[in-house]
Amino acid sequence: MSNNAPLARRMADIEPFHVMELLARARELEAAGRSIVHMEIGEPDFPTPGPILRAGIKALEKGELYYTPAMGLPVLRRAIAEFYRSRYGVEVPPSRILVTTGASGALMLACAALVNPGDEVLLADPGYPCNRHFVRAMEGAPRAVPVDAASDYQLTPEQLERHWSARTIAALVATPSNPTGTLVSTERLSAMSEFARERGGTLIVDEIYHGLVYEGDYTTALAFTDEAFVINSFSKYFNMTGWRLGWMVAPERYVRELDKLAQNLFLAAPTPAQYAALAAFEPETIAILEERRAQFKARRDYLVPALRALGFEIPVTPQGAFYIYAGCGKLTEDSFSFARELLEKAGVAITPGIDFGANAPGRHVRFAYTNSIERLKEGVARIAKFLNQK
Repeated sequence: MSNNAPLARRMADIEPFHVMELLARARELEAAGRSIVHMEIGEPDFPTPGPILRAGIKALEKGELYYTPAMGLPVLRRAIAEFYRSRYGVEVPPSRILVTTGASGALMLACAALVNPGDEVLLADPGYPCNRHFVRAMEGAPRAVPVDAASDYQLTPEQLERHWSARTIAALVATPSNPTGTLVSTERLSAMSEFARERGGTLIVDEIYHGLVYEGDYTTALAFTDEAFVINSFSKYFNMTGWRLGWMVAPERYVRELDKLAQNLFLAAPTPAQYAALAAFEPETIAILEERRAQFKARRDYLVPALRALGFEIPVTPQGAFYIYAGCGKLTEDSFSFARELLEKAGVAITPGIDFGANAPGRHVRFAYTNSIERLKEGVARIAKFLNQK
């Protein structure tokens, strides 16, 4: 490439996943024969449930591989609507549901439909890094709001009021969240949605870890508002990461515009994945997923006290997802160097806080309990030995 070749200015603000450097090194060590305990991967270790696989295979064998409508298979959109009715008691018209290429596709559509150059979107810090990058890719201005244990690492209505400016058009919240696994209470979500409406803005609600909640009352934001953009995924609870399938429930007035965007940006979500997902809501599948949810809870219940005993600070027990966001300030001021040294010397891979924002990233790390309890115990033993030798 010529030194004078153009590069969009936004690229300077879009960072890579720093953990990918650690993951690549972990794979190198494994290839050389080292045993690595993975606690960095934000992906369920369980395979896609059998009923979903069989539905996908059946679609392939029948040759059902043509484009679907941009908003998704009508039968799948109806199935998602029925899921909201049966699980949450919420009536959602299928006409407001868009099937997307992963939850990422839904977030991209929401940002493309809402954000003009210079518009601000409020986000919690720490938070999932791609959210701010979606805003920046649309020439918006992601505005990170530092959060801590006092608010369960979540935005509050009071923070929205304090940080909402004339340029703010939306706030994006995740419940349960990545990296903290904490929930936004229904009352707080309702208040934030009402606040955004009063200010002429909107709320974007990331619910992709719904289903993976271990205690506490929770429901979808759709239970109290038709004005939020609510995003979900088949990746996490349904164990379909590589199928690249998600969905969005949008306010009615945006549906036509989102359909138009989807047609132009990705045409349609993968057809085999959509047919496979028709089996995701079957009772047989849900029974499998609920048994796996119980296993995730058992892993969390083991790992949180084990990490606390090693000196990691976990002031809020995560209520959902499969992450623990732990303070490591008593052990290091440089979480990236700490994670790298832990990998090289102890064979344990974790994620440094630098991936999740600018709110004390050097003093935090994320553990993913997407591994068996046996492997988690091995990882804890290795960390203990590593700390004792420092």
